[in-house]
Amino acid sequence: MSSVHPYLAVGQLNRRFSRRKRRGIVHYAPQRPTAPRHRLTLPPLHSFPMPHFPEAQFLISSWQPRQFPADEGREVAFVGRSNAGKSSALNAIAGRRDLARTSKTPGRTQLINFFALKTGGRLVDLPGYGYAKVPAEMQRHWQKLMSSYVADRQSLSGLVIVVDARRGLTDFDRQMLAWVQDSEVPALVLLTKSDKLNRSESIKVLREVESGADGIASAQLFSAVTKSGVDEARTWVLGSLEAKS
Repeated sequence: MSSVHPYLAVGQLNRRFSRRKRRGIVHYAPQRPTAPRHRLTLPPLHSFPMPHFPEAQFLISSWQPRQFPADEGREVAFVGRSNAGKSSALNAIAGRRDLARTSKTPGRTQLINFFALKTGGRLVDLPGYGYAKVPAEMQRHWQKLMSSYVADRQSLSGLVIVVDARRGLTDFDRQMLAWVQDSEVPALVLLTKSDKLNRSESIKVLREVESGADGIASAQLFSAVTKSGVDEARTWVLGSLEAKS
């Protein structure tokens, strides 16, 4: 009685199996020996180190410089053109949905808002600039208030310039970069809403902004919707809060 060779092609094996089955004689071929498979086991996602952001709470809103908290310790401020996603970026970095007030109506941040971190230090949400529908008197007040803050605040250890990635740097953003160059305060240009761009568009705007910043500030892509770039921005903010002595 013949046996089935273990290395026969699959088609030949099936035909011989069918003929023998009809005759009532079935011999099962031994399986071809195979090397044991080594399954790659990745550690769970939570085991990778992620920057943990300390708990943040609202501290005070200031309409005048005299209302600012004591100028001590360290703080990182967020500034940007109205409707660039500044408050959403701050919330994403802090890991809170409602820390900074967000709105579909540009120009809603009309005061300088301070948030205290549990581990020390502060986050600061500055009024958005460049919104034409705000009355001229209000714009002048904002300009005076922001100028007083960025020029005189000794505890300012980092500035996040929030820029809509679809628009790139505006004249207002370039003015902020010029101030950064004079003050030597570390700065990060956060290109928000990058989820609305494809890969090639994102790379193009990032390179353009890096060239425009000319070494004055670092730059990165960011999306509060997809959380892309949140960890990198969070690391930068925490590093700025720890850097200044």
